[in-house]
Amino acid sequence: MGPGYLMSIAFVDPGNIEGDLQAGATAGGSLLWLLLWSTAMGLLVQLLAARLGVATGRHLAELCRDEYPDWARRALWLMAEVALVSADIQEVIGSAIAIKILSHGLLPIWAGVVITALDCFVFLSLENYGVRKLEALFAVLITTMACTFAWMFVETKPRGKDLIIGLLVPKLESKTIKQAVGLVGSVTTPHNVFLHSALVQSRKIDQENEYEVREALRYYSIESTMALVVPFMINLFVTTVFAKGFYGTKEADNIGLENAGKYLHKKFGGDFFPILYIWGVGLLAAGTSSTITGTYAGQFIMGGFLNWRVKKWLRALITRSFAIVPTIIVALYFNTSDSALDVLNEWLNVLQSIQIPFSLIPLVTLVSKEEVMGVFKIGPVTKIASWTAASVPIVINSYMLLDFFSSESGGLLSTSALSVAMFAYTMFILYLIFRGT
Repeated sequence: MGPGYLMSIAFVDPGNIEGDLQAGATAGGSLLWLLLWSTAMGLLVQLLAARLGVATGRHLAELCRDEYPDWARRALWLMAEVALVSADIQEVIGSAIAIKILSHGLLPIWAGVVITALDCFVFLSLENYGVRKLEALFAVLITTMACTFAWMFVETKPRGKDLIIGLLVPKLESKTIKQAVGLVGSVTTPHNVFLHSALVQSRKIDQENEYEVREALRYYSIESTMALVVPFMINLFVTTVFAKGFYGTKEADNIGLENAGKYLHKKFGGDFFPILYIWGVGLLAAGTSSTITGTYAGQFIMGGFLNWRVKKWLRALITRSFAIVPTIIVALYFNTSDSALDVLNEWLNVLQSIQIPFSLIPLVTLVSKEEVMGVFKIGPVTKIASWTAASVPIVINSYMLLDFFSSESGGLLSTSALSVAMFAYTMFILYLIFRGT
């Protein structure tokens, strides 16, 4: 037990929370079935990442360094860093919003960003006392999220019948496609795939002993499945709370992470514990935990792709600076504009969506190769399921990208530049697919 806790954080980061609340507010409980199946798809991807790490004794970034030519390796590293920074900006700003709520507006967003950057280093220092201490911290943070969002769920008194129908009956209307795309896209986080393949190596496993490796794979499968039950319930709570409070209201289209606490307080208030502060505590736990795992993942990505042999604290400082400097600039620029923050979040979601193929395709390629995995390579059925799981977010996010850029397109020059970029992007994806198959 342990690595699954750290891996599961990516399923409840502020980007996921925002996707949940927007899906609930605009689509009600009709997309809960999609939340269930997208989580199951995310579990399959994470099981593949664990399998790769356990069977080879190396993580995904290290294996990509050996598998691909120099130009492709550098391109994959760049894509992974862009995905990590864009996710980190959302996570840090989510924490900063929570700090602003809990300080009753005394601390602006930029101050919350600085506090989050500092507390990340403090928490990561726990690793010096053993990885178990860090895993225990994440268990506490996940429990905090579960308790706060469960409290909100109970306070709003949703109908059990609507909940069961939403989970079991697939329903998708044309007006909710955008929310459905956001819900599926937010589950697969590129840096989390790199992270999980490295985390499973914190336990001593003899890769030469087939029985020991199979035993480890079996227990990691159980642990990962158990670890993702709690994030699924948290996402379910958030979606249901906002569906109960705002579905069908005029506020539904205007709710985002920045103003969600205000709308909740206005709608539900709270007796002993105001719901605004319960929301703030849950959001702070989500943001803090995800920024720590983001920094942790950044160390493996940079060290694996570039083969850097530097001290842990220096590598953490470099990877943290990659994200925190642009985040402070963003926080200062968007400090007074809620709508601008929502636009920024849309662009950051697009950035992360673009990167998804560049972690999933190498992952499925490597776990399918006998030269890499030996007897632990995946079989034909798992291979088909894996390529399907990899292609679903790619197809869905392609739709989202086309929809987003068609609404943002400008003159001839910008359209031409965008066409060239999309062509190069598509060619690189095809290269990775055909090289792997």
